[in-house]
Amino acid sequence: MKETIANQLVRYLERRGVRHVFGLCGHTNIAVLSAMKDSKVEFVNVRHEQVAAHAADGYARASGRAAVLLTHLGPGLTNAATGVANAALDCIPMVVIAGDVPSHYFGKHPHQEVNLHADAAQWEIFRPFVKRAWRVDRPELLPEILERAFQLAETGQPGPVLIDVPMDVFSAQIETMYFERLNADAHAVRRPTLDRHTAVTIVQILAEARRPVLYVGGGILLAKASEELRQFADHMQIPVAHSLMGKGALRDDHPLVLGMTGFWGTSLVNQECLSADWVMGLGTRFKEADCSSWYRDYTFNIPPTRLIHIDLEASELGRNFPTEISAVADLKSALATLNEVARELFPGGRKRPDAVRRIAEFRAEFVERNRPMAQSDAFPMMPERILAEVRAALPRDAIITTDVGWNKNGVGQQFPILTPGSVLTPGGYATMGFGPSAAVGAKMACPQRAVISLVGDGGFGQNPAVLATAVEQQLAIVFLVMNNNAFGTIAGLQKAAFGTTHGTQFPTNVDGWHAQKPDYAEIARGYGCESERLRSAADLAPALARALSAPGPYVIDVPMKNNPTPTTGHWNILDIYCPDRLVVHAATD
Repeated sequence: MKETIANQLVRYLERRGVRHVFGLCGHTNIAVLSAMKDSKVEFVNVRHEQVAAHAADGYARASGRAAVLLTHLGPGLTNAATGVANAALDCIPMVVIAGDVPSHYFGKHPHQEVNLHADAAQWEIFRPFVKRAWRVDRPELLPEILERAFQLAETGQPGPVLIDVPMDVFSAQIETMYFERLNADAHAVRRPTLDRHTAVTIVQILAEARRPVLYVGGGILLAKASEELRQFADHMQIPVAHSLMGKGALRDDHPLVLGMTGFWGTSLVNQECLSADWVMGLGTRFKEADCSSWYRDYTFNIPPTRLIHIDLEASELGRNFPTEISAVADLKSALATLNEVARELFPGGRKRPDAVRRIAEFRAEFVERNRPMAQSDAFPMMPERILAEVRAALPRDAIITTDVGWNKNGVGQQFPILTPGSVLTPGGYATMGFGPSAAVGAKMACPQRAVISLVGDGGFGQNPAVLATAVEQQLAIVFLVMNNNAFGTIAGLQKAAFGTTHGTQFPTNVDGWHAQKPDYAEIARGYGCESERLRSAADLAPALARALSAPGPYVIDVPMKNNPTPTTGHWNILDIYCPDRLVVHAATD
């Protein structure tokens, strides 16, 4: 029996358990949209393809499965590119299905085709950042490509893939057997684990180490290995440092958590990593901001510190630091093996009371040092108080999406994550506009959990049309705009290095914050959201209570002072801008 590719594609998605597809219409994909009309797959409509890509990204992070993005050719594909690249750099699984011009029009300059350098080459736009890009040259090839695409997106080091489909292929009819024969596949892949001999060696080294540190990245969360990490850290009593993407791999109130490393890390975690005789990296790339641009004497000195590195992707091992033991393994199964060996070799576990004491003392000192800012009545508000009050108002398992600036760097440094995997942040690409759209995807994946988007005014201004989708889907999301009337991080950097904030701050209304434009609360009301703009620091707690109990999306516009996030690490652009003097991020007016 023959049926159109579009209809069979939608049924294939149903069989894989796909419940939501994010995207925006175009003449090249309406055959697929029409096939979804009466299916179990819900199309989540947006006003901009970047919103769709970030929403799919948030959905994948919250659900732990590949998300699906449907887009149009030309500008649809390029609009989505930033969001897909963001997912790629954070290893988030996504299957992008893009419509293309009819195959018999390749090379003829049809409407919206990108072909200035090569014909039928639209798919190459995504090549630098997807794991694989396919163009479907014949209808019969699509079923196998789909199967391979989902498997590739979700296995190994996860990431997005692209399937570029000429619109005539969507409308072509093929025998149903091409899709039906895929049903025999188990859709399950066994991942590599750690051999016992290597596990014994690692456990013995860490047991004998003077000051070992576990350094964990986002790979722990992707592998769903937080519980195995907790068991190993507890049994061996090894302090745990983390990258930005590794935040929440172990809850922040655990007595062995040191915190985030690098430029925005604290003095405790950077010093503990410098003092370590052995570091075991788990699911981390040792990236620039997390490693103080790899400069010595700020975060890591490897060597003389000796390194063990376990990751699912072999190319990450030894990329930035030399390793003494490298292993390619799934983190969940590797830690299960390490736990088994540790319990056999050391049934009573190990004790490191000095490390636990150092962490507890620093936490108490940090909280006390931060208290004046966290309790300040200043208005515009201090960012520390905003974060403190948000944390106090949220349930432990609330999902927090960040964007770029204080809401990312400050959250990484001083906002406790109390449930593993509950903070979604744009790490490698650091994309403004990620947070609000990712919150939409996260809420659709986890409708029973509270979701809040912490975002700056610069990030929220990128795509406020995300509110239209939140209203249409009736999503109870809190969008909290930390509004410092600037691209604050860059303003602080420019102020420190060049003594100006030209091009980084927005015009200030002479009548004060109450008259500042744009008023995001007014914009939100235009989309049908409940909203409010604060007029004093005391307004925030009751506003959060109202927002968290609202039945739909709620925007809180919070005027915020543009103080820099405290830093103890290093970023080498400071040397590039000011090679002859020491500079630090500076507050701006």
